[in-house]
Amino acid sequence: MIRVIIVDDEPLALVSMKKHLNEFDNIEVIRTFTTAKDVLKEGPTLDFQVAFLDVEMPGMSGLEVAQLLKTWDKNICIIFVTAYRDYAVQAFDVQSLDYLLKPVSKSRLEITINRIQKLFQKNLSSEKTRTHQKPMLQIRCFGEFVVSFDEKVIHWRTIKSKELFAFLFLQLHMPVPRDNILDSLWSDTDVKKARVQLHTTVSYLRTTLSSYGYTDVIEYANGCYILKLNDFQCDAFDLEDILNTKAETGRLNIEKAEELIQNYHGEFMATMDYAWTTSKANLMNKQFSQLLDELILYYSKNQNLKNRERSLLFALEFNPYSDKIVQQLIQHYTEIGNRAEAIKIYHSFNSLLLTELNVSPSQETTELFQNVLHAHEKEHETSVYP
Repeated sequence: MIRVIIVDDEPLALVSMKKHLNEFDNIEVIRTFTTAKDVLKEGPTLDFQVAFLDVEMPGMSGLEVAQLLKTWDKNICIIFVTAYRDYAVQAFDVQSLDYLLKPVSKSRLEITINRIQKLFQKNLSSEKTRTHQKPMLQIRCFGEFVVSFDEKVIHWRTIKSKELFAFLFLQLHMPVPRDNILDSLWSDTDVKKARVQLHTTVSYLRTTLSSYGYTDVIEYANGCYILKLNDFQCDAFDLEDILNTKAETGRLNIEKAEELIQNYHGEFMATMDYAWTTSKANLMNKQFSQLLDELILYYSKNQNLKNRERSLLFALEFNPYSDKIVQQLIQHYTEIGNRAEAIKIYHSFNSLLLTELNVSPSQETTELFQNVLHAHEKEHETSVYP
């Protein structure tokens, strides 16, 4: 899906452009603006790929807005829209992809959309080529802990080899005392035997990693082991990067966030039920929940009801005992006029809590449900007895 913003000080032209763009299945208009001032205020918090800009606007022209957008992200695609031909040369000076004359016909807009698609496909192809040229470790932490290389799953020589790699990976680039490793991974083994097994496992691990081009990544000094790994991709690290970027810039990378959610396979290291994973797992699961909250908020602000509903349902699947998510779903279905679904959500939630936890929904959730139920019954009575 290509995410688009429209900036035009003429309301009718803006509505017309949005209507045309919404007819394309691969286009999502996430926000519209009538002033450059609003773009400057809200733009940095939005994740968009294409900007349709009216050239002539009061205060700041579309050309000036385009130059500013390029400083935010040089990859933002600019499409200028104007009633005048005179700006064409200036438009292409700021590296715009296309220049549309008002009134914009659907057939002409199709040409623009095709150009955008070709540009994105070219960029994607280049990225895939770069990735293919330099394969790296792919480390999946959510769900089963899986390490692969060039799309092929790595098979460890022993179970302990995989476990030790995971243990060191959670403390990447940090010195881990040998005794800590022994206490965590070989607590039920005689100390002398445990040391021998650790030494053997480290040897196996080094051999496995070296076979994929990762030589000398495990060091031992001053009684500590250190895993020094640089070229890799990991869903847990991606999650932290997305949230850190959001905290620093105010912008949520929707594309990366959605990709992370689509590839979600379960809770952090769900198949590694060890005491040493508990603390990190709690933190990462909390961060994943935070990402879902950010997505829901983003789609709510931009009135993207379809994606908001999808994100809320995913969030409920991730945390089925959450009153907060159920409240948001009830409010969502009420907002779109589907009170029956809101009532259904509450009953399912109530049944789940009673069956599995022997508790009831919070008072706030129950009161919200009762208000919706009352409105639904009143509406039904009105339709039956006008």
